Amino acid sequence: MVLKFHKFHGSGNDFILLNNMHGSIDYSGNNGSDMIKGLCNRRFGIGADGLILLEASDSHDFRMVYFNADGNEGSFCGNGSRCAVIFARMQGIIKGATAHFTAADGTHKAKILQKTATGFMVCVEMKDTAHPEKMEDSVYYIDTGSPHLVIFRENVSMIDVAGEGSAIRHHAKWMPGGINVNFAESDEDGGIRIRTFERGVENETLSCGTGVTATALATWVHFRGNAGEQVYSIQTAGGILQVRFVPPVEGASPARFTSVYLEGPAEQVFEGTIKLQQP
Repeated sequence: MVLKFHKFHGSGNDFILLNNMHGSIDYSGNNGSDMIKGLCNRRFGIGADGLILLEASDSHDFRMVYFNADGNEGSFCGNGSRCAVIFARMQGIIKGATAHFTAADGTHKAKILQKTATGFMVCVEMKDTAHPEKMEDSVYYIDTGSPHLVIFRENVSMIDVAGEGSAIRHHAKWMPGGINVNFAESDEDGGIRIRTFERGVENETLSCGTGVTATALATWVHFRGNAGEQVYSIQTAGGILQVRFVPPVEGASPARFTSVYLEGPAEQVFEGTIKLQQP
């Protein structure tokens, strides 16, 4: 079987994109998992942090199906969703600048904001999010479509993200599913810098969209941010992403963040075909 693919990245978080609108790609069972794991392998396959299929939807423009590099189906992927929107436009699945699609955590809206020298800027509406749970001093749990820990530390550039992140991700408290781990710090100018260990990739990634979103919301809580709409810029190893949100009204129950948007780049790297060995 010869598979047509497109390789994208969103601020360094890279993905294989497949058009499965007609359902011709069978990724069921162990064979499908092995196929995806092989395609994501950086030495023996195409190489990526994850794989995304666009499939038909009766009620929306498309359905986004996301797999981690380990071959297991994942939860929502913020950076991948921006890439999926641009891929959908390139494939003629959407015609204009807006998209409505479904993913593992529900429905999403997105808008292509502008073309850049190397790709596009895209804004994706994230799900409304419950108030972060404070686990201990400077540590917060929050689910932004994927489960995250946000840990505020100094000198994040010096942290062994692979080692510390893996130990936390595999801690019994978070099993069997595990958790994504973000190490965050606020710099002298009020900016926010993070590094993320992603489950499913099982390593540090250059950027994580749901992790950036989680960090922005946790930062508002940790540093007791202002009321009204907020815009936070988050520096990752792969570039800057912007998160816009409306924090909970004081005394509201349940306390939820609403109108949460993630904005950042989506760029095609290359496209090609690969011959798959039949099981």
